[in-house]
Amino acid sequence: MSEPVVLGIESTCDETAAAIVRGRTLLSNVVASSMNEHARYGGVIPEIASRAHAEAFVPVVSKALADADMELADVDAIAVSSGPGLAGCLAVGVSGAKALAWAANKPLYGINHVIGHIAVTQLQFGPFPPDTLALIVSGGHTSLLHVEDVARHVDVVGTTLDDAAGECFDKVARLLGFPYPGGPHIDRHAQQGDPHAIRVPQGLTQGKSAARHPYDFSFSGVKTAVARWIEEQQAAGREIPVNDVCASLADSVATVLARKAMRGCEQYDSSTLIVGGGFSANSQLRAKLLEFGAKHGVEVRIPEIKLCTDNGAMVAMLGVNLVEAGISPSSPGFPIDSAMPMTRIVAA
Repeated sequence: MSEPVVLGIESTCDETAAAIVRGRTLLSNVVASSMNEHARYGGVIPEIASRAHAEAFVPVVSKALADADMELADVDAIAVSSGPGLAGCLAVGVSGAKALAWAANKPLYGINHVIGHIAVTQLQFGPFPPDTLALIVSGGHTSLLHVEDVARHVDVVGTTLDDAAGECFDKVARLLGFPYPGGPHIDRHAQQGDPHAIRVPQGLTQGKSAARHPYDFSFSGVKTAVARWIEEQQAAGREIPVNDVCASLADSVATVLARKAMRGCEQYDSSTLIVGGGFSANSQLRAKLLEFGAKHGVEVRIPEIKLCTDNGAMVAMLGVNLVEAGISPSSPGFPIDSAMPMTRIVAA
């Protein structure tokens, strides 16, 4: 069989995206973001995001086809994120994809958005070695996964018990008066600060809690500790050393993520760590993972920034894997699943 051509459609949060992948080649990648419309509210407003998806869907898909110099008839299959994500946003993407698949008589796969973040690295680094581990870090997810077969079998090794890394950053950013999204602002300031200026706790890394949750993550206490420290300084009338706060927070979070990921690689005898999700654009995390990887003999695969954040390429790439593996398309009436478990790769 020649390399499958898949149209991928993404609408889980505030990006409407579409891309076309042939085999392991990205032919087009179009993203329309509604982030600016949410900034004034300090976070994503689902109703606004859903409306933006409805407006952007046709132009984005049309441009992805045009950029690839293709028509809908030229693709072999369509893949769409069917979860996890915001229900209203997912509904727009899935209903649009179903209409396209029905009109063009193409097989449709409702895929797991988070597993898409793993698959997309193939565009840059090629196929996965056996026993690959994946660290997914985004606004809503921090997970360590064991990838036995990206089209058939993924196991959860560890997950976040409360705030994900991205949520922690956004909450501290709000305390520091940064506009939404806060992550890029913390990143920039952290580059100018002292990562050891403030003692920031590292959740689930000490004592009994570390023994009980060796691969799980907890960033709620980190956020609380930084918030208390800021309040103490303000109460004493001292100026907040913003760069140092950001650097100390970023170093703590990056160290925990890198340390637990390497421990997981050791447990599963894995020499490859795939990194994905919007938060993997953070420069402190990228540097820390590469540093720990070099120390532990693990190849760390972090994709370029445009493939870290939500995009259609990741959906299309997972779709290609499913077609190649001979996995049956999703049934015509498959539902969205806003809390889709990590172990479900494709909607039945």
